Amino acid sequence: PQQATVELERLQRKQSLAAAFRVFARLGFDMGGAGHITVRDPGRPDHFWVNPVGVYFGHVRVRDLLLVNPEGAVIEGEGALNLAAFAIHAALHEAHPEVVAAAHAHSLYGKAWSSLGRLLDPLTQDACAFYERHGLFDNFSGVVLEASEGARIAAALAGRKALILQNHGLLT
Repeated sequence: PQQATVELERLQRKQSLAAAFRVFARLGFDMGGAGHITVRDPGRPDHFWVNPVGVYFGHVRVRDLLLVNPEGAVIEGEGALNLAAFAIHAALHEAHPEVVAAAHAHSLYGKAWSSLGRLLDPLTQDACAFYERHGLFDNFSGVVLEASEGARIAAALAGRKALILQNHGLLT
């Protein structure tokens, strides 16, 4: 639910973000240690909160989160910013102002499926949630460090809930 003040909304979003990392860890979505989840800051919509690189998903706390501006500077928090997280999520949040949160993971099954280079068939209720609402990003060039690659990913997400990043993982 929407909170009464920006400060309360920010706190709720940060608490939910920290909780999401624990859920991802419990489900095994933290393989490789380089995934990231972001949430848009309610007071500064061009800024987002993200996990610092090198912190296990199951250990991320509210106080660990980093507030990042559109130029990639850490405005609040301590720890190293994952440059790939910035390249992907800065472009995504800029291109899609309706998106409040986004997640990228390298789960075992997500990586395995992405290697097939195909969309999900609507064979189960879980897969039906993504029917005609997900895409395949098959021009993935590896670790995203350039703003242009982040922009290409953000453009591919337009009108969709999720992307399968071929030979890499998932983004939603």
